[in-house]
Amino acid sequence: MITRNRIMLELMARAGMRISEVLNLTPRDIDGCKLILQNPKSGRSGEIVYIPSKLQRRLGDYVRDNKIKPDECVFPISYSTSWSMVKKSGKLVGVNLKPHDLRRHAATYASRAGTPIEIVSKVILRHADLTTTQRYLGHVSDTEAIRWIENLYG
Repeated sequence: MITRNRIMLELMARAGMRISEVLNLTPRDIDGCKLILQNPKSGRSGEIVYIPSKLQRRLGDYVRDNKIKPDECVFPISYSTSWSMVKKSGKLVGVNLKPHDLRRHAATYASRAGTPIEIVSKVILRHADLTTTQRYLGHVSDTEAIRWIENLYG
């Protein structure tokens, strides 16, 4: 069975989601490999987060296995509880980890894999301005990124 913590970490680290976006997610927001954010930080009427198909299957299985109703939060926990979960997960792999570090990781990982900065900025991070994205890149050392990937996905 897929754990809540793993899915939450993957949504932040692979899809670049903010912790508040993960906590507000409902099954109704899941449309295949697209997640529709109803009240994004940007203030726009809605945003789309794209997720890999493997993560989409795990998320769907989690929702089904836990019998989460369409309008219920997929992760009905508080912000402070989710923050603590991320901190504890980081401690397990020897990294001082904060939720937003996972969003930075998504950007850095995509950038180092050769993804054009426009895609990293507009699609993964959903920034209005490329300069905001450029501040994100380079804040994670290679050693930390590799250690996170190996321990989180290995």
